[in-house]
Amino acid sequence: MSQTPTEIEIVSYGELHGDPPPLPPDVHIDLRTALRNPHQDPAMRQLTGLDAAVREHVLATPGAQQIVRDAVTQSLAAVRADRAVRVHTLCMGGRHRSVAIAEAIGECLRAAGAAVRVPHRHLDRPVVQR
Repeated sequence: MSQTPTEIEIVSYGELHGDPPPLPPDVHIDLRTALRNPHQDPAMRQLTGLDAAVREHVLATPGAQQIVRDAVTQSLAAVRADRAVRVHTLCMGGRHRSVAIAEAIGECLRAAGAAVRVPHRHLDRPVVQR
């Protein structure tokens, strides 16, 4: 019998929206202060982590690649036969950093043979003005 879950679910979300995912994560990645924030650049503010410019900006931040590698390692270590592994990526608004990192983790896990789902909880919400 296989010891891999049905899937690894990587949920991105933003703290400022006030509604985190209902189930607790196996792996939690807090990006609120870890990476450059594309929101600060007016040219990227209305874009998301699915857009190439934002993704490149986030992944080029020093330490970003290590965050992705660590999350992949932790996710694979959390694999269990009885349920999917839950990974949460958190930033302030849930549109930029958490999305780009969630997608990068998902790509690496798929390359490792994992079944992955990457829902973005706040991607379609308005940009949070602070």
